[in-house]
Amino acid sequence: MNSNPASTANPTGPAGPGEAVPAAAAPATSPTFSPLYQQIKGLITQSLESGEWKPGEIIPSEVELAARFKVSQGTVRKAIDELAADNLLVRRQGKGTFVATHNEDRAQFRFLRLLADDGAEHPHVSRLLECRRLRASADIARQLDLKPADPVVLIKRLLQFDGEITVLDEIWLPGLVFRGLTLERLSEYKGPLYAMFETEFGTRMIRASEKIRAVAADPTVAGLLQVPPGFPLLSVERVSYTYGDRPVEVRRGWYVTTGYYYQNDLS
Repeated sequence: MNSNPASTANPTGPAGPGEAVPAAAAPATSPTFSPLYQQIKGLITQSLESGEWKPGEIIPSEVELAARFKVSQGTVRKAIDELAADNLLVRRQGKGTFVATHNEDRAQFRFLRLLADDGAEHPHVSRLLECRRLRASADIARQLDLKPADPVVLIKRLLQFDGEITVLDEIWLPGLVFRGLTLERLSEYKGPLYAMFETEFGTRMIRASEKIRAVAADPTVAGLLQVPPGFPLLSVERVSYTYGDRPVEVRRGWYVTTGYYYQNDLS
């Protein structure tokens, strides 16, 4: 999902028949260098980032996109195949291609990889502990590409699987991007957290980088997870990115893996 689309914009829109295409173009213009499908992928990604097509909406057909970008339908198909593999688009047989959304059931377990020993994806319940604004520490600011003391939002929550407290999350978000996010607003929202970020704050998480290690529970963490101090936990530190590879979330999670394991599929 590492895409870094080149910008080839023409503010006046797509070139008409017989018109010359400027070298520096807008999202609706023909790309000027190869590989062609990668340029089309970049142009479609620009349209996704700009909100031309919203999460859950259908995008134009391959024929329409081929005409728009003045390339073959096969080139468009290859670009869409890659975007679907990157989980930015979703193909639906007989219906078309849609912008992926975190509201879909399939997306909810993409970023939460904890499975029960039986291999099943068990639904979980989120219990919010706090949501407050504060100044970013040097470490959090560095990971979010902010300046130290810039505003950030801190969310703390517990996740319960089958009634058992299993995960403690600390989530750090850029304060300017998530202006207006409060504990009350989080409590009222009934869907997945990333779906809220997407629909209410226009921020879609498209990839994440994680560090995983085994740790012993300190007294504070142990108390919240209801395990003895020193209990073995899985620590997962994540930085999540939106379009343009911009970091928009730092998450630190502590997992009780009694009866559960963390699955990561490599390809």
